[in-house]
Amino acid sequence: MRRHYDHLWQTAMRTSYSREDAADALQEALLSAHRTADTFRADAAVRSWLHRIVVNACLDRIRRNKVRPTVPLADGDEPREDKDEIADLELSIVVHHALFTLPPEQRAAIVAVDIEGYSVSEAAKRLGVPEGTIKSRCARARLKLATILEPMRDMQNRY
Repeated sequence: MRRHYDHLWQTAMRTSYSREDAADALQEALLSAHRTADTFRADAAVRSWLHRIVVNACLDRIRRNKVRPTVPLADGDEPREDKDEIADLELSIVVHHALFTLPPEQRAAIVAVDIEGYSVSEAAKRLGVPEGTIKSRCARARLKLATILEPMRDMQNRY
């Protein structure tokens, strides 16, 4: 493990979204490798076997995080208790505008899954495309929306 640790850490860092996720995924991967060491067939190098385990652990963590999305609070921020209808309306307008910057296929996928609440398989059936296509369209749409909406979040954190 010592010989391959630096490579595995770099792999986890490149595959994960955050340092914490990379550390957790690497720990899970090393535990998994330890538990399944007796199944290693030696038809591949140990390094490539460990590499695959780390990548799979990172991808599993990403999938789990997407199921339970969270938004961290900035230091000093408190959850909003009173409903601010004007702020909600402004946010709705901004999100609506951001959605229409997406290509139509991505917009349809993200609206079906994230806004209307359909499962990936239900959205795929409704839109007449494979499930993998829905997943990739949603992933691309989320990345683009995050880029568009990030400045707004930064602005809100200032106030």
